[in-house]
Amino acid sequence: MIAITGAAGFIGSALAWHFNRLGRTDLVLVDDLGGDGRFRNLSGLDFADFFGKDDFLARLEGRGALPALEAIFHLGACSATTETDAAYLMRNNFGYSKAVAQWCLARNARLVYASSAATYGDGAQGYDDDAAGLASLRPLNAYAFSKHAFDLWVRHAGALDRVVGLKYFNVFGPNEYHKGEMRSMALRAFEQIEARGVVRLFRSDRADFADGEQRRDFVYVKDAAAITAWFLGDPRANGIFNVGSGRARTWNDLARAVFAALDREPRIEYFDMPAELRGKYQYATEAPLRRLRAAGAPIPRWSLEEAIGDYVRNYLVPGRLTLAAEHPAPVGAAGEMSATEAQDQRP
Repeated sequence: MIAITGAAGFIGSALAWHFNRLGRTDLVLVDDLGGDGRFRNLSGLDFADFFGKDDFLARLEGRGALPALEAIFHLGACSATTETDAAYLMRNNFGYSKAVAQWCLARNARLVYASSAATYGDGAQGYDDDAAGLASLRPLNAYAFSKHAFDLWVRHAGALDRVVGLKYFNVFGPNEYHKGEMRSMALRAFEQIEARGVVRLFRSDRADFADGEQRRDFVYVKDAAAITAWFLGDPRANGIFNVGSGRARTWNDLARAVFAALDREPRIEYFDMPAELRGKYQYATEAPLRRLRAAGAPIPRWSLEEAIGDYVRNYLVPGRLTLAAEHPAPVGAAGEMSATEAQDQRP
């Protein structure tokens, strides 16, 4: 059986959906469903069991039984980059992750966990996922620090050759509707266009970047899920890996792609960056995929424009906000896995 923590969250629920598409229903889902409606991300999925996140932690620590697990995909975390309670983040993101890792390492269960591209800070040290450079990174916020601290713990525990840490870059797509201020700019741009016909982006406060030309490595959640699931099938692929598209694009590019998906002419306005973000804002990110390619993992296949088109036209416009709500597509349909691709990605 496979456990997925953060299973009702954005990437976690997409991963469960992807496993279902590969024929895996022996899933143990773990999350705190709360009151934000994220349970809808699980509606329509086929899974074997569910545990609340605190109950699951208690069982990891020996206070209760767990089913036999071959792997834990630990994607649960507080991902708010604006959260300022560092003590909470260290308990929730770092401490919980240690408990999951210690359980897996003691039982030789596969562990794949979510790190973050936010750990790279302002990018001054680059975005290379070689673990040798971990100590040189300087995260800019408490969330990123909590993720970085766990990466360091894994290295100091001598476990980098036994576990997988994935540094997700800017993931967007279905199942993110519940994320509040942390939902992607792709979704927010759609909402702004629907409400006012215009997209508002941060004005640049650096002379080397024009307004809206700040760059991000955007990766579609379907690609992120496929890459994540792949690591179940090759226990020789271990260490830290970037998960991105490998190609930086601008916020202007993203906004124009949303307008194009809606068949509208672009209207973009710029406003000053909030004071609390100045000095903590990444102006350019791009994921080197050298290690991912060398491992043989699937490389993202959706371009930004293709992914935005799929997201907008097949999910946002019809009001189908979750992957599990979509109707099954015929094999080989545009944007879906062909039979050959499904076989290649089967764990």
